[in-house]
Amino acid sequence: MNLVIVESPAKAKTINKYLGDNYKVLASYGHIRDLPSKNGSVNPDQDFKMEWEVDSFSKKYLKEITDAAKDSSKIILATDPDREGEAIAWHVKEYLNEKKLLKDKEIERVVFNEITKKAVIQGIENPRQIEPLLVDAYMARRALDYLVGFNISPILWTKLPGSKSAGRVQSVALKLITEREHAIESFKPEEFWTLSIKFADTANQNFTASISQLDNNKIEKFSFRNKEEINKAISSINKKKFIITDISSKIVNRNPSGPFTTSTLQQTASSRLGFGASRTMQIAQKLYQGIEMEGETIGLITYMRTDGTNLSKDAVTSFRNYIQKEIGNEYLPKDVLNYSGKKAKNAQEAHEAIRPTDIIRTPQSVKKYLSTDQNKLYDLIWSRALSSQMESAKFDRNTITITSDNNDTICKASGSVLKFDGFLKIYNNQSKDDDETILPAVSKGPINIEALIDEQHYTQPPPRYSEASLVKKLEELGIGRPSTYASIISTIANRGYAEILNKRFFPTDRGKLISAFLEKLFSKYVDYNFTAGLEDQLDEITTGKESWIKVLELFWKDFNNNVSEVKEKRTREVLDLLNDSLGELIFDKDNEGNVVRKCQLCSSGTLSLKNSFRGGAFIGCSNYPECKFTRPLSKAKAAAQAQLAEPKFIGKHENGNDIYLKNGRFGPYLQYEKIPSDIEVEKISKKKKKTKKLKSDVNELLKNVSIPKGLELDSINLEKAQFLCSLPKSLGINPDNQKEITLNVGRFGPYLKCENKSARIENVEEIFAIGLNRAITLIAEAKPGRMSSSMIKDLGEHPEDKKPVRVMKGQYGPYIKYKSLNATIPEEKDPTELTMEEALILIEKRKEYDKSKKSKGKKKK
Repeated sequence: MNLVIVESPAKAKTINKYLGDNYKVLASYGHIRDLPSKNGSVNPDQDFKMEWEVDSFSKKYLKEITDAAKDSSKIILATDPDREGEAIAWHVKEYLNEKKLLKDKEIERVVFNEITKKAVIQGIENPRQIEPLLVDAYMARRALDYLVGFNISPILWTKLPGSKSAGRVQSVALKLITEREHAIESFKPEEFWTLSIKFADTANQNFTASISQLDNNKIEKFSFRNKEEINKAISSINKKKFIITDISSKIVNRNPSGPFTTSTLQQTASSRLGFGASRTMQIAQKLYQGIEMEGETIGLITYMRTDGTNLSKDAVTSFRNYIQKEIGNEYLPKDVLNYSGKKAKNAQEAHEAIRPTDIIRTPQSVKKYLSTDQNKLYDLIWSRALSSQMESAKFDRNTITITSDNNDTICKASGSVLKFDGFLKIYNNQSKDDDETILPAVSKGPINIEALIDEQHYTQPPPRYSEASLVKKLEELGIGRPSTYASIISTIANRGYAEILNKRFFPTDRGKLISAFLEKLFSKYVDYNFTAGLEDQLDEITTGKESWIKVLELFWKDFNNNVSEVKEKRTREVLDLLNDSLGELIFDKDNEGNVVRKCQLCSSGTLSLKNSFRGGAFIGCSNYPECKFTRPLSKAKAAAQAQLAEPKFIGKHENGNDIYLKNGRFGPYLQYEKIPSDIEVEKISKKKKKTKKLKSDVNELLKNVSIPKGLELDSINLEKAQFLCSLPKSLGINPDNQKEITLNVGRFGPYLKCENKSARIENVEEIFAIGLNRAITLIAEAKPGRMSSSMIKDLGEHPEDKKPVRVMKGQYGPYIKYKSLNATIPEEKDPTELTMEEALILIEKRKEYDKSKKSKGKKKK
């Protein structure tokens, strides 16, 4: 018998069907060993010797593997075709060797880029050995992450209570988010104006042109800074006569993009489908491992963790045949399009790009076997891969040049018309300049000014990072690996270092504090160039240019000294350092630009940075406890708090009473007085529901309505206030079950409810415009049950008692909830990608721990 070891049970099930009875396929369930969370797991004094420990939830599956290995003549390690897969294969081999099970047995390493019968059999027929250089690169990376996390995190716990951890790449990603937030907070808008001219020819045909030159001066963004300068320009233009001097036309090509890599898939799925990086990878994993279709499990896409942009010869041939037969010969380029020159910085092994395993399986033909989200992602991958081998789109671009009679002023009007759709037939890239601007057919000669259009503008601050733009930035800087971006992003959010509102990252005050701490005390190790340079060194290990021990030695020497210095500093000393470094960002300035730290309440105290275990960072007065003045770290939040120190009158409620915007203990809210008839209706309703009695006549007249998180206070006008006060609101009847869909705002933000289903509305602004059709779609995609902001993922029902198993967001990190049992999720595991199988093992592990704790307690007694 031949034993095949893969890392995933889903993959094992699929491969088992492709291989004959002579093969037994078992799963290792990911990594079987890791560095234990204790001192000495990596020993720098002994050439970074690592102490590996078998994970307790792997023991059950390792027993199954070792039992099968005893009866096998050949052991085939068929884990994923990347560094992690190579590392898992190496760990399994080392473990079996320690158990003395490899004597007189063949050991082979095989890889499959796709889970199809042809690819699996081809992989089995072309084995190789484990690549030692790839294992070395894994060892170096794992040791580095351990040394950074295990040395900086304890310092954070003591110097900044309440902080959870600091990772090597995670900290740099957090720095990007906080730097962007600081840039937004310190941004000062600049005024500028634009001027364009609407022309009309003798046949009364209109078009608008922009000014490129005025009075022999080139026109740029800030050429007109105020209304006076615009008026002066208008006066000058009105004195001139204009002539069309040139009409040009040329064909412009727009080329298709290459097939997806991990990074570009995450970015595009985010911008087009609204999927987060973790969600994208979770769906892609399922498409790769196999979908059940008419009694057969078929892998629909190639391996989804890849930096490569190349396609196999077989794939290109099948793509070209499909284009020729199904789309048309005019869409087929003469030569094969090659994207290998567009490989990402730090690209690792020469893997294929992400593509469908068989182009014949169109999104429409497999739709009935896939969930809505799976089909959306498969459609995106299928169309992007196929379009990468199609002809360019062709646009007819026209330009009209208008010149003043004295030649000192030049205007231009441009327009494009799509002449041949090319790859856009399959994959429309939705570019802003796809909009067709058609110019009229005009002739050279005199032309009249019909109108001058002047517009006032203000410069905008840089946008906050979305998941897509953060991934793109990390990739541009050469930091981290595309395959790890999803877990980095989820770690930052799950540990409370940043919030995702309207799909944008907002760093929390704790996140800002940790980022400032690392920047001030470990500046070298959150430096973009240093981190990218370290990635280059780790990559050079795989080519044999660098020794992994040497890379670690160079890193450890300076890092260890840095850690020792910071340990010596007192907590107050650390906070004082942060006071200075964050001074301009967290404190106000006087007219001369000096930082003002005088307490606004007692006038004699000094404001400084403080930190609490539960509340995180805040600004407090030195005269505490006599003076209890506090404010948030963010000046913007503090300004909003100050702005609502007194109630703000918004307007009249529909019942005729006043609506006020106020600030309370739990944030801003709207308040208005109800009319007595409404009170009676509410009392009857509350009696039916057997809820608590109303406290007093005064309280029962006042109605408080929370402001949803992410809604700018400045944007709350009377219309929005009346809408929020009208909630809950019925949007109509759901045709699927003939039940009412209601819109409301709860503790965790706006949501929809229909019978036993609730769906969160991610974009808070959408609540003011959401219609019945959109609501029906969101409800259809939602899972039954009560929605919870703290729930990261619903894994389904426990196989034994059918009770729900869920991944939850907790104060000390993500955990698994099953009945009254809470099981901790290891830090290295991405909670959003956790499977039911892994959760069940962690639940058993927790049960064993609780059992041993009870028995120890009894012994002590």
